[in-house]
Amino acid sequence: MTFAPVRAYVALGGNLGAVADTFAAALADLARLPDTRVVEISPLYRNPPLGGGGQPDYLNAVAAFDTYLSAPVLLASMLAIERRHGRTRDAEERWAPRTLDLDLVLYGEEVIELPGLRVPHPRLHERAFVLVPLAQIAPDAVVPGHGPVSELLAAVDVSALEAVP
Repeated sequence: MTFAPVRAYVALGGNLGAVADTFAAALADLARLPDTRVVEISPLYRNPPLGGGGQPDYLNAVAAFDTYLSAPVLLASMLAIERRHGRTRDAEERWAPRTLDLDLVLYGEEVIELPGLRVPHPRLHERAFVLVPLAQIAPDAVVPGHGPVSELLAAVDVSALEAVP
């Protein structure tokens, strides 16, 4: 019996340091994971931080991967990549500035509720800074429990997002 890989979508965010370079390095790290292949990467988008507080704007993107890794193993690998790029989740307050944020937003069409892992990402359907880049690479993807990305995108305010040339 042959198993097919799962299409996983990872949202990237950051607002400290050379964010585009950090994204490139993190994507290279993700591509080196066993049994994982990068399928497509969205363009970059700039948006104001959720928490405000005078911090720099964020850059955001979404990447599609085909993987044979389980969602918990993929998440553990993503957290290790964040740490290698200077992310310290334990010390951060919510919406604090960060060098790199990697979120597993979709893992096939699965709904996963585990300690530290919820897929689809619980606020994916209301976040333009994830939906816009996701729609660039997977407009027909379905967010379980919420509907197609294209329909979700039509219901959010995208006016604060700016494409990065």
